[in-house]
Amino acid sequence: MQRRSFLTLSSLLFTTPGAFAQELARTPKQTEGPFYPDKLPLDTDNDLLTINDSLTPAVGVVTYLSGRILDSQGNPIRNATVEIWQCDHNGVYIHSQDSTPKKEKQDKSFQGFGRFVTGSTGEYLFRTIKPVPYPGRTPHIHVAVKLKGKKEFVTQCYIAGEAQNQTDGPLKGIPEPQRKLLLSEFKPLKGSKIGELTAGFDVVLGITPDAH
Repeated sequence: MQRRSFLTLSSLLFTTPGAFAQELARTPKQTEGPFYPDKLPLDTDNDLLTINDSLTPAVGVVTYLSGRILDSQGNPIRNATVEIWQCDHNGVYIHSQDSTPKKEKQDKSFQGFGRFVTGSTGEYLFRTIKPVPYPGRTPHIHVAVKLKGKKEFVTQCYIAGEAQNQTDGPLKGIPEPQRKLLLSEFKPLKGSKIGELTAGFDVVLGITPDAH
């Protein structure tokens, strides 16, 4: 799929905004972890599979991660900067403390970090890889939301049904009723001939969009 064409999928991936009869459950916060990039990659867009105009894509199961940033009443939060970061298919983050000792294993074609500014319906979209295990951790994608340049919220997105979820410390630290809010089903993309996946992950914040 062409680098600049994958955004056309957004109309298929995003759910239609609607009125909510009651307050939504807020997404649980989680630790930022040790490997938020200490030096940002040359490319920080929402396509983590290719860096700038490189013709060599990252290795991994192509996944379209999409969702909306909402307040607790279900109102969309526009102009929020959504950031994601994760390890590559070999379990290497782009943070120098992780990538330097593992430089021979690192996938240099994987961007490892991306940004997206939400639109009028609070939507965001990334093209990345299905997360893989990291030593001591179940597969996950870190997600941060910034408003007016300030990092307001950090959490993590997990694969629903992943066996390692049962032994993951940060995930088990979330009470059972709220834990499911961090789980996303990674489903086959309809019509894809190369096994691409889609995953939906809405983030509900305890703020009012008018204040931002």
